[in-house]
Amino acid sequence: MIFPTDVFAFPISIGLKPMSSDAFTAPGRFFKGNLHTHSTRSDGKLDPEEVCRRYRERGYDFLCLSDHFLKAYDFPLTDTTGYRSDRFTTILGAELHANATSGGDHWHILAVGLPADFTPPSADETGPQLAERAYRAGAFIAIPHPEWYALTIEDARTIANAHAVEVYNHTSQVHCSRGGGSYFLDQMLIEGRKINALACDDAHFNIPGDVERDAFGGWVMVKAEANEPEALLAALKAGHYYSTQGPDIHDIRREGDELVVSCSPSAQIMLLGRHARSSFASGADMTEARLPLTRFTEGWGRLAVLDAAGRCAWSNPMWF
Repeated sequence: MIFPTDVFAFPISIGLKPMSSDAFTAPGRFFKGNLHTHSTRSDGKLDPEEVCRRYRERGYDFLCLSDHFLKAYDFPLTDTTGYRSDRFTTILGAELHANATSGGDHWHILAVGLPADFTPPSADETGPQLAERAYRAGAFIAIPHPEWYALTIEDARTIANAHAVEVYNHTSQVHCSRGGGSYFLDQMLIEGRKINALACDDAHFNIPGDVERDAFGGWVMVKAEANEPEALLAALKAGHYYSTQGPDIHDIRREGDELVVSCSPSAQIMLLGRHARSSFASGADMTEARLPLTRFTEGWGRLAVLDAAGRCAWSNPMWF
């Protein structure tokens, strides 16, 4: 998301591994992080050191400071390596842009894990070409805030190697109530894409009188063996994470024809699938549910956990 300062071909995902319950069986532990944030290197209001300090003090384990990779800001790939410590790390990345989507807007592409020497786009490089180049350079690629700028599913299809879609963008929700993306994710899943979910802040710290209002509202919990950039990036690409606004998902496992879910106290636990397929359990302070899989035997499902405050956690899609 930027704040101003003044031939259809169905893609085949290459090398992407859909998540089953791997995030909960993989070795390691969960680390809390935000993958989409801005600083004074682009259109954010806090400098990189201060942004990192605030996330670290809020208990985050890692951060990607993804400033806008635009000529207007001298194509920043913000170096945050100096703000790492034994308890907090950073992943280099950027929000990439190119002209133009079918709607006439410029592209937004979240690239996490870019090399420091990633070169700016050429004048004729398209959004899909830029995303492919970032993917080939080793980045985790996400489609950010599709609701915020009304990205079409036709455009999204052209980002062949996207790992995830933002199902929640906190800044977009705070500023204009367009922070969603679950419907967009479902459309891609229905078409056969193996693609995951993502919740992010996209914080700019730019609301007068309440600079943190667009921060600390959506994050990922990544299962990795170490809180190190390479390990975190590998886990993200493998789908070993879940996304949340607050609720914790402790475990997801299949037992026969049931999906067994363990989580922090919740009001509703839902399994959502193709079209209108769903299964749910509701109650007060639920910490476990058993959801029947009879309607999900040939397809996919994704879990959503809702707490009493209306905050949600999202699993990545599970393929049955």
